Amino acid sequence: MTAGPLIELRGLSACYGGKAIVLRDVDLSIPAGGMVALLGANGAGKTSLIRAISGLLPLHHGAITAGSVRIGGTEITGLGPDRIVRLGLAQVPEGRMVFRHLTVEENLRVGAAVISRAQGDQRIAAVYELFPRLAERRRQAAGLMSGGEQQMLALGRALASAPRVLLIDELSLGLAPIIVKSIYDQLRQVRAAFGTAMLVVEQNARLALEICDTAHVLERGAIVLSGTADAVAGSERMRESYLGTKAESAL
Repeated sequence: MTAGPLIELRGLSACYGGKAIVLRDVDLSIPAGGMVALLGANGAGKTSLIRAISGLLPLHHGAITAGSVRIGGTEITGLGPDRIVRLGLAQVPEGRMVFRHLTVEENLRVGAAVISRAQGDQRIAAVYELFPRLAERRRQAAGLMSGGEQQMLALGRALASAPRVLLIDELSLGLAPIIVKSIYDQLRQVRAAFGTAMLVVEQNARLALEICDTAHVLERGAIVLSGTADAVAGSERMRESYLGTKAESAL
C-alpha cells in the first residue's frame, strides 16, 4: 500500500474577521521528503495558508471555515500551534523573526525545546555542521548578525526541532541575490541530510521552481495552476505573469 501524503489539505477555506475570505477550496499535499512550491503575488493568500497549517490563523483573527488539514493522517484543524509543532511541523517565518537579544546557541535551544535534551544536542550539532557560520557565531547575539546570517539562524532554529516538514515563508525577502542563492543551496543540503519535506512559499517564482519538485500557483486565495515544477514553469500563464517571459521564450 502506498503511504499517504505527509501533509494534506482538502477543500480548505478560511477568512479573517468572519468576513474577508482569504482561502477558497484549496487542495494541496506534501509527500514525505518532497519539496513543494507555493507561488503567487502579494495578497494571494500564501501566508494565510501557512498560518492555517501551523495553527496560527486564530492569532491573526482568522479562522478555517471549511475543509481539513492533516499531518501524517492526523486531523489538526483546531489544534494549538504547540501541539502541531509536536506532530513534526516547523516554520521559517517571513522576516526571519529571530530572538535578537538571545545568542545563536540560545535561539537554537528554543527550537529544540520540543525534543529531549539529548536529541536537541545531537540536532544542534547537526545544524552547526550544516551551517559552520552559525557555529562560529554561537555566542553572538542574533541581533548583531547580518540579514543573511539571521535567515540562516531562522532555518537552523526550525531544523533544531527535528521536524518532518518545514514551512518556509518568503525566504528571499530583503536579501541580496547571492545570499538567497546560498541559502537555497543550503535547503538542498537540508533535504539530502535530513529528508525533511518542505513547503516553499515564494514571490520569486524562478528560484522556487528550480529547487522544488511540484508547484501550486495561488491567486485570490484559490489554486489556479498545479503540476510538476517543470510543467508549471513551462506554462504560458506562469511565464507571462510571474517569470516575465513570453511563452515561446526559453526559461
